[in-house]
Amino acid sequence: MNRPGDMTSAARAAILGKPRFDEGRNARARIGFVLIPNEQTIEEEMTRHMPPGVGAHFSRATMPREISTKSLSHLRGSLAETAARILPDDGLDVICFACTSGTVAVGEEVSCAELSRGAPGAKATTLAGAVRKALAATGARNIALGSPYVAELNDNVAAYLGRAGFNVVASHGMGLSYDTQMIRVAPGYLVDYARAIDTPEADTILLSCGALRSIEVVDEIEQQLGKTVICSNQAMLWDCLRLAGIDDRLPGLGRLLREY
Repeated sequence: MNRPGDMTSAARAAILGKPRFDEGRNARARIGFVLIPNEQTIEEEMTRHMPPGVGAHFSRATMPREISTKSLSHLRGSLAETAARILPDDGLDVICFACTSGTVAVGEEVSCAELSRGAPGAKATTLAGAVRKALAATGARNIALGSPYVAELNDNVAAYLGRAGFNVVASHGMGLSYDTQMIRVAPGYLVDYARAIDTPEADTILLSCGALRSIEVVDEIEQQLGKTVICSNQAMLWDCLRLAGIDDRLPGLGRLLREY
């Protein structure tokens, strides 16, 4: 057993005089997420599913409590400032606006431009953009869209998908106005919900909104329906990792993260 007196004064001085460093916890990539104020799902899910060596870091923009096109449009004014607060000394590899309906309300290009103002060294992306890229990567054409949104926001997302070249063959919103409701939608219900919105014409099911705990059941839904299922947080995780140069395939999170 080593005792304090066993260490020579020279060895002790060498240890105390020069700390040893390793690569730290975020050696592979640092990814920042700009959240809306009441978001309670994304932070935990991104942290849980990040591969080893990839850091997830968060800050919250400002907006009114109710989720509507008008309230979400307020986010534009704080995106840059919020992004700038995330690791200002070390910098980020990727910065993401982590709100689907917020991206649609502010605009994808405007959102990315504001993020880049706040984190100029990072690749900028958005949750809606991640979904668009995931749908394209998996070859989706005809989409059954489900969301927790009120009709106006659900229609906005459907229109966004249409402009991106996808055919929305079915669309349903749950009519929820607050994140505090959306985060409580049971994952087991989402399995039944996906089955209910599915149609024979749909080749892909899209469960939109980062507040929903869809990532927990995306594999189960794919197995039941025999179709590709894209959900917001799964798509965002995939997009941010790939933008950061992380090509890890992650099991249990659907076809997207398993094959692409």
